[in-house]
Amino acid sequence: MRQTFKLAWRNVWRNWRRSLIAATAIVLGLILLLLWSGILGGFEDAIYGNAVRLYGGNIQVHAPGFRVKHARLPLLPLASGDEVLAAVSGHAEVRAANRRINTGGLVAAGGGSYPVMITGIEPAGEAPVSLVAENISDGRFLSPDDGDAIVIGEELADLLEAGVGDRVTLLGRRVNEDMRQRTMTIVGIYSLGLGEAEKGTVFINLPVAQRLYNLREQETEVAVLLQQVGDESGLLAELQARLPGYEVDSWLTLRPEIANTMALENRVIGVFGVVLMLIASIGILNLMMMAVYERTREMGVLTALGMKGREVMAMFVLEGAMIGAIGAAIGSVLGWLAVQGVIQAGGINLVALYGEEYLDTYGGELVALMGSVLMPQLSLITVLGWSTGVILIAALASAIPAWQAARREPAEALHHV
Repeated sequence: MRQTFKLAWRNVWRNWRRSLIAATAIVLGLILLLLWSGILGGFEDAIYGNAVRLYGGNIQVHAPGFRVKHARLPLLPLASGDEVLAAVSGHAEVRAANRRINTGGLVAAGGGSYPVMITGIEPAGEAPVSLVAENISDGRFLSPDDGDAIVIGEELADLLEAGVGDRVTLLGRRVNEDMRQRTMTIVGIYSLGLGEAEKGTVFINLPVAQRLYNLREQETEVAVLLQQVGDESGLLAELQARLPGYEVDSWLTLRPEIANTMALENRVIGVFGVVLMLIASIGILNLMMMAVYERTREMGVLTALGMKGREVMAMFVLEGAMIGAIGAAIGSVLGWLAVQGVIQAGGINLVALYGEEYLDTYGGELVALMGSVLMPQLSLITVLGWSTGVILIAALASAIPAWQAARREPAEALHHV
């Protein structure tokens, strides 16, 4: 086997032009695959990262009984929010953890009354990571000193015919199921481009929510935001073990519609990736097959000199795998650098690429969640996966004609033109 390996390595460089052409095809195909993967990774990270930020974090900790009633937003206070925060702190994957109160209610003004989810938050902890705080279109986000202040969505403001500085009536459900009414002043209006979210969620200060809804010094939820979507499983299991008296859930269970959309999108991405891989494979397969067929007479000489058919085939398969490995190594580095170059350039500006009017017309909620700039994301696992696939294709492309040629009689192979 060692001798076969040495012969294969020598053959790669004996006809370096042919090897260079095959390796170049592999390099270009792999760069294309890695760029595509980086763009899709950035798309997924932006869409689902922002959706998770909007809808309460990657992981949420609640009191027992919340899970089966979560659609009704039950006001079940946590036994100790400090205990939950202590269990969460110190993990590198945790970006932020904040106390919250969520309850259902109504907001009313001159334009009518509308059902909303009322979320009491700690502005100091939420502001650095909040998607709403990043997208205040008028006024400002909540501050820790705010009293009867409220932040609402642009769509809801239009329905209420209200703006910053106007007063609205907030009606919310207390722990004992009674309704509590309070007049609030609009201090900020957020715009996400998501009509349902803008209509359906309002934000007030946590201490105000605690007083209004009879939850003195208590909260109904600790929302945990992670650095990366997809890192939930390990921390979820650890927190559940450390917090046996609580219900620990991820957005995958509390927001199954996002999980279902993500699963569908991953299947579509997988199909496109396979198609792209097949397109790149055709070029590689064609080059490697032609290179091997051209050397049928060489195979005849080798078998005439006593080399067995399986050894001849192994030599050509190794040669193809070596060319594939060289191309994969160069392509991986260049593809990685290409993705990093796009990141260093500030990502892909969708407004400059398509125009704001086009995105507003056809982008809809997808672009609203993704933002105007797409930042590619490429993991080492993805690079290694595509590189391994390319090497296997190059080896397979060499194996098919080598197997056919190795089965020929030496005399027939020597007369091959």
